Amino acid sequence: MRPIVLQPARGVARARQARSAAVVLALALVGCAPALDWRQVQPEDAGVQALYPCKPRSHERTVRLAGNEVRMRMYACQAGDLTFGITYADLPSPAQVGPALRELRDAASTHLPGVAHMLPPLQVPGMTPQPDAAHLRLEARRPDGRPLVQEAAFFARGTRVYQANVVGERLPEEPAQTFFAGLALR
Repeated sequence: MRPIVLQPARGVARARQARSAAVVLALALVGCAPALDWRQVQPEDAGVQALYPCKPRSHERTVRLAGNEVRMRMYACQAGDLTFGITYADLPSPAQVGPALRELRDAASTHLPGVAHMLPPLQVPGMTPQPDAAHLRLEARRPDGRPLVQEAAFFARGTRVYQANVVGERLPEEPAQTFFAGLALR
């Protein structure tokens, strides 16, 4: 005597499959949901407004840039596995803006060994047109072998130079686009 296998009617089976698929999809979406809470930020004295997905903190240090000792300020935060930041410094002369932008770009692309891909320059509202403005994507490895991806933009307004960055092990397109599209100089 063979055992009898009871199977649900076709409509019930399809309903269970659809319900199972919906549960799997919902879990996948929750698992992929970014921890990003976008807000418009206008750091004091930075002359920039930006969309950050987290509350940035300020950092400051003195660096040598285009032959000058300058105070460099940074507003950065971390959301999920990504770090978002804007760095800026004031230079004493317009003639130093181009060399400073090149130095910032070169420092970003040589900090870690990797491959730098030049992207079309970012057009930030309010920026001063500069032939040395740049936008790049760097794919590198950390000293421990883990991947590191950085998208950086370099631009200026008058004698103030800016560097905007998004950095992470993976760099999803949407958060980087949102961050860079939210930049405006004032």
